Amino acid sequence: MDIEYRNVLTTCIYCGCGCGLYLQVLDGEIVGVLPDKEHPISRGKLCIKGWNAASFVNHPERLRTPLIRRGDSLKEATWDEALTLVAEKLAIIHGESDSDAIGFLTSAKCTNEENYLLQKFARAVIKTNNVDHCARL
Repeated sequence: MDIEYRNVLTTCIYCGCGCGLYLQVLDGEIVGVLPDKEHPISRGKLCIKGWNAASFVNHPERLRTPLIRRGDSLKEATWDEALTLVAEKLAIIHGESDSDAIGFLTSAKCTNEENYLLQKFARAVIKTNNVDHCARL
């Protein structure tokens, strides 16, 4: 049986510092994190969040498929179903209320670029400044 191990260079997702780290991947599963000694920002160091940056990836309670409320319970749905529902509900709220009736929460589990795109969508399309992030420093 062949075991495949590799280190994948990436950027920490937890704040805007952009520390460099390696994800230790064993047979396609992330098993650990190592700091990038050559990275110009982190210089071989990581904070506690960086050391645990991948702990959520294989967590048994992590949602891996969208859930839609149907009646009193949540049911699995396709990504197309979930995104269509969100788009429809946002359009209804946006049409019936002013832009500040909608707010957005971004996530430290997303890249800085993804978080930027969400705030850009909120401000440019929805016309609201109601954007917050769980990893404010």
